[in-house]
Amino acid sequence: MNIRKLLKPRVTNIYQQKKTWKRWLFFVALMIVSVSLWYTNMLVKNIARDERSKITTWANAIQRRASLVNYTSQFFDQIRTEERKRVELLAETTVKIPTTEDDEALGIYLKIVESNTTIPVILANEKGQIDQVKNVDFDPDTVPEMTPELLKEFSEYPPIVLDYYHGNHVYLYYKESHLFSELKVVIDDLVESFFSEVVNNSASVPVIITDSTRTEVIAWGKLDSTRVNDPVYIKTTVEAMASVNEPIVINITGSKHYIFYEDSFLLTQLRFFPYIQLAIISIFLLVSYLLFNIARRSEQNQVWVGLAKETAHQLGTPLSSMMAWVEYLKTKDVGSETIDELQKDVNRLNTITERFSKIGSSANLKPENIVEVVYNSIDYLKKRTSSKVNFNIQPVRTSVILTQLNYQLFDWVIENLVKNAVDAMAGQGDIVVQITEEEKFVVVDISDTGKGIPKKMQRTIFNPGYTSKQRGWGLGLSLAQRIIRDIHDGKIFVKSSLPGKGTTFRIMLRR
Repeated sequence: MNIRKLLKPRVTNIYQQKKTWKRWLFFVALMIVSVSLWYTNMLVKNIARDERSKITTWANAIQRRASLVNYTSQFFDQIRTEERKRVELLAETTVKIPTTEDDEALGIYLKIVESNTTIPVILANEKGQIDQVKNVDFDPDTVPEMTPELLKEFSEYPPIVLDYYHGNHVYLYYKESHLFSELKVVIDDLVESFFSEVVNNSASVPVIITDSTRTEVIAWGKLDSTRVNDPVYIKTTVEAMASVNEPIVINITGSKHYIFYEDSFLLTQLRFFPYIQLAIISIFLLVSYLLFNIARRSEQNQVWVGLAKETAHQLGTPLSSMMAWVEYLKTKDVGSETIDELQKDVNRLNTITERFSKIGSSANLKPENIVEVVYNSIDYLKKRTSSKVNFNIQPVRTSVILTQLNYQLFDWVIENLVKNAVDAMAGQGDIVVQITEEEKFVVVDISDTGKGIPKKMQRTIFNPGYTSKQRGWGLGLSLAQRIIRDIHDGKIFVKSSLPGKGTTFRIMLRR
């Protein structure tokens, strides 16, 4: 009795202490995770800021390079205009040479003609016969007239028509100078290298360069090469890039182009890193909790099985002795009613011993009429319960509802639930047991009119050691849950409970 008084407060308070420790551990874990995520997020923001700075520098460099290319292109156009003026001047000089009598002017005109050392020109008559050439890459003696190949070669600019000797027209054909051609190659290389450097950017960001319509791709980089020719993919990618970063507008050789780009893969990773870290931490904590919970439950099961086997073993010896005493009393002058009741109690002890011995053993379930099992359990308890407790069982005893049961263990569950109900009602009230069939389950509801169970304690009551009684070990409901859940593969829980009005426990067994 003294041991019970010493252990009882510890057993009762262990779950309250466990809840307190869980709250503190959760709070500490939350603080650690919060600080970790805050610090990680701060680092990510700093790295992202540096990454964004690189991209901005890259974008500004593109603008400056585009300005340089445009300046070079404008310079190129000015050279083109100047060469056109030189050709026109050359044409006017060529017309005036035959009609000029002033030696000084003639010398100037000849000097103008001779000063042309870069522009290829051909002077031909109306019949296409070549009169004069200069700066050409063919021998005029072998090519006396304008061939189709020459006409095509000098077709970039229309020929200048000269009125030579009053009505005799000649044609001055010309094309770009050698210097101009070399500059054109340079400008083309400059534009091509510009696009190449944009797509192979030092910022390592995905890039798409389009025309002014934003549909035709001029160049691209850091994209899936297998999908670049897909218009839908390009359209979707361009829209996504534009939503993240404003496209860079550039004018190259007089044409408008758009440079679309998005954040680098590193920056995208950094943006989602805190959430990935949180997910990994959460998964780790969840797996750890599940593993520790499984280990703890396995330990509890071993303790339960060991305790049950030892209890059955300890009960075996006195029970055998009591059975012998009952047989002895039958030979004496003792009332048969007394011996019958004593025999019932001995049988009950034998049933209890069998219950303990079956804990931890393989389930031995047989088809049983659950209605008959419940009625038999209640009949035994009625005689050992206050007459102020009224029992009501539904359906009637003649009903048959079959399910797979271990008779002795399920009878133990009913006994524990009924005894708890009687205690909750302080030995006075109504107990209703209702058995029903559903599509997949057989349902047993046991209701009382007792003091009820607070909502926050409705799950805790199944924990080993929890009890609200002054006397008791808090093992009855825990055993009931293990018998229903582990052996019968069913469920047991508090269906409803109202303080001061009563509680309903529900058992669900598979049909």
